[in-house]
Amino acid sequence: MKERTVTVIGDGQMGLVMADAFQRGDSNVRVWGPFPENVQALAATRRSPRLEGMEIDPAIRIESDADAALEGASLIVNAIPTQFIRPVWGRLGKGMGGVPVVSVAKGIENTTLLRPSEIISEVVAQAGLEPGSMCALSGPTIATELVEHLPAVMVAAATDSSVSSLVQSWLRVPWMRIYTHDDLLGVELAGAAKNVIALAAGMVDGLGAGDNAKSAVLARGLSEITALGEAMGARPETFFGVAGVGDLATTCFSPHGRNRTCGEAIGGGMTLDAFLESSGSVIEGVATTKSMVMLADRHAVEMPITRAIHAILFEGLDPRKAIERLMQRDPKAESIGH
Repeated sequence: MKERTVTVIGDGQMGLVMADAFQRGDSNVRVWGPFPENVQALAATRRSPRLEGMEIDPAIRIESDADAALEGASLIVNAIPTQFIRPVWGRLGKGMGGVPVVSVAKGIENTTLLRPSEIISEVVAQAGLEPGSMCALSGPTIATELVEHLPAVMVAAATDSSVSSLVQSWLRVPWMRIYTHDDLLGVELAGAAKNVIALAAGMVDGLGAGDNAKSAVLARGLSEITALGEAMGARPETFFGVAGVGDLATTCFSPHGRNRTCGEAIGGGMTLDAFLESSGSVIEGVATTKSMVMLADRHAVEMPITRAIHAILFEGLDPRKAIERLMQRDPKAESIGH
């Protein structure tokens, strides 16, 4: 039995690829998911319909009982999508207390505007337990590429450097390079906001507006994210690193990115409801768009692209009209952030 035990909460794409990486990095790994029927199928077949070609290593334990999954855990990996963290973690029991947590979720909770690390800390504390140190693991990480062990770089961000260093050392596998970081706020905000800009990039694709327009969306979207981050207390340079522009570029250009694909479908004329029904996947950027607009209002930050996406998704604005409005804004000098 390996001395260190990693428990992955969430059996979706990122949960499984992280389980694979930690196991190959010489950790004892367990995976628990919130839907018993999915967990049972995963345990029986050792395959996930969401990750074609991946066979789960026999050494990885698929657990249907949360208490058994968390018993003796040295580290917990949160791979539950942001809007579902609170109800799922509320089911975990005492085993979640006092254990360091690394989260790969990317989003902002609609009802509270909290980041994943903040939601988890709050849920653990509300259960009368001591929250463990929190870490965010983020970067350009398309799960279908991680399954194939293609090269990827990520950032482990924590206010407690011992936790980010632990994650870095436990993920020493040939296809991953992990950098440590201390701007937890900036890294989590970058991971959330880039999904909104990816929706915009996809809409450009769906409209056939061209690569010039798409690159402009990426550049000006990065400026919006940086401005919000500065207003919230994050460091601007965080948004120009792996977790910022690195993740943003992959999400905006990869054909495997769910947010970009959703935007492309909407740009091509599909309704949001129709796409969500057909995809069967969580599109984090849709809910995050609502949170980003609320954060922009709270911090008095101008975010025209984000607001345009909100208007398209929730107010019936035609994507072509949104582009016209953005292009017709008053001329100004270029600035990045504030």
